Amino acid sequence: MTGREGTVIVVDDDQSVRAAMEDLIGSLGFGIVTFASAAEYVASGSYAVPACLVLDVNLPDMNGLELQRQLAGRQHPPIIFITGYGDIPSTVRAMKAGAVDFLPKPFDEQQLLAAVESAMSRHRLEQSAQAEVAELERRHEALTPREREVLPLIARGLLNKQVAASLGISEVTLQIHRGNVMRKMQAESFADLVRMSIKLGIAHSADAEPRMP
Repeated sequence: MTGREGTVIVVDDDQSVRAAMEDLIGSLGFGIVTFASAAEYVASGSYAVPACLVLDVNLPDMNGLELQRQLAGRQHPPIIFITGYGDIPSTVRAMKAGAVDFLPKPFDEQQLLAAVESAMSRHRLEQSAQAEVAELERRHEALTPREREVLPLIARGLLNKQVAASLGISEVTLQIHRGNVMRKMQAESFADLVRMSIKLGIAHSADAEPRMP
């Protein structure tokens, strides 16, 4: 079978399950790595390629749901839970916390494949968004301190004279700064600049409030 882009990470303390998953995932064309515990997975680091985490709920060192809670707020692959002892409350908690699916053992091959494909697609989108923000942050770093003051103010839609008065500079100087901001941020339009500011989290920050004399 033609190889698919992406790595499936399996965390399960049952060696027979890991071996079966290696055969199954390998036959589907994905790369695969396996771990016997949550600690082994956490120590393995991050994955640059699109990935998904197939996580057993009942691990020897940590409950899978607890690992999900610990990973919350950090960059990690989307999670597919597998368990031989699933219950409705656990399923609800996992899904509310962002899990892609919750599959009982033994799981159907097509169900697993659909869940993996969905998780991979989600991770690709997340990685694309992260790369975009990283590039915007790089451009933002290229602005001068004054231009960084100008950006959130103009992104809020303030008039040039309002921004100029807020910063204690002339409108002509403000227009020069505004042009530099547009050029350095590589914004094609004012709307594009506003979108960038929102992604950077600065369009509506407290620091954006005009400081009128």
